[in-house]
Amino acid sequence: MSVLADIRRAMAAFDRSVEQQAKRAQIDQRFARDVLRKWRDARKQIATTTTPTGISLPRLALPETENAAEIARYLAGQIPTSRLVELEGLGHLAFGGPSADRVGEEVRQFFDEIRAAGGWEKAEPDRVLATVLFTDIVGSTVKAVELGDRAWRELLEQHHRLIRRELVRFHGAELDVAGDGFFARFDGPARAVRCASAVIDGVRELGLELRAGLHTGECELVDGKVGGIAVHIGARVAKEAQPGEVLVSSTVKDLVAGSGLRFRERGIASLKGVPEDWRLFAVEPDSA
Repeated sequence: MSVLADIRRAMAAFDRSVEQQAKRAQIDQRFARDVLRKWRDARKQIATTTTPTGISLPRLALPETENAAEIARYLAGQIPTSRLVELEGLGHLAFGGPSADRVGEEVRQFFDEIRAAGGWEKAEPDRVLATVLFTDIVGSTVKAVELGDRAWRELLEQHHRLIRRELVRFHGAELDVAGDGFFARFDGPARAVRCASAVIDGVRELGLELRAGLHTGECELVDGKVGGIAVHIGARVAKEAQPGEVLVSSTVKDLVAGSGLRFRERGIASLKGVPEDWRLFAVEPDSA
């Protein structure tokens, strides 16, 4: 029988042993049932796991029986930074007395070692180089009042579908939608510029005018989304864009050299909340 099958069998045996050990320790039976309930909730997920690889947190394994020791050795071998401690004659639940003291001492020592090694220090966040795009409908409030709620909502849906089609076409990733504004990221700045230009051209057929801003920089990556100063710069660049304009930072312009894209200098701008002044450039529509 495989080790994973042994793990599942050991879980079933542990269910039965919890109440027995609790009775021997003469503890409150409501507490024992609560422990068992929590264990079973956890087991629903553990039992479906096919491999423990990929766990990167420090772990301490305290086996109970010879069979459990074999399982614990397997788990410890699969979990990076784990440490296996075998204590003879102890169950998983040591409710007081010398047994609990021995388990407690091992746990305290384990955490002390992690703390001494800097295990509690916050990890450096993942950072990626990305081009961020922000779009915004010009005069959206006036347009919404003019059309009424239902017609405006239908128009927004068309606007959203159009932008999402272009994001797929140019390999962009939608990150957020706030009202009528889109926030997206791209791996390549030239694709981002061309996507923004295609979006602005496309929404004109809907009777809408957009402004768009782009910046490329190193961003913090959290749960698949990007953040940090580069994102703030991109949002501020978009605020500086004129209706129907794709405006980029000098960083984007420099990175797309040789792509065939052309730009018109728009001068130096002081972006709110962003240090230093920034040179901005408008994309020549016929080059995108």
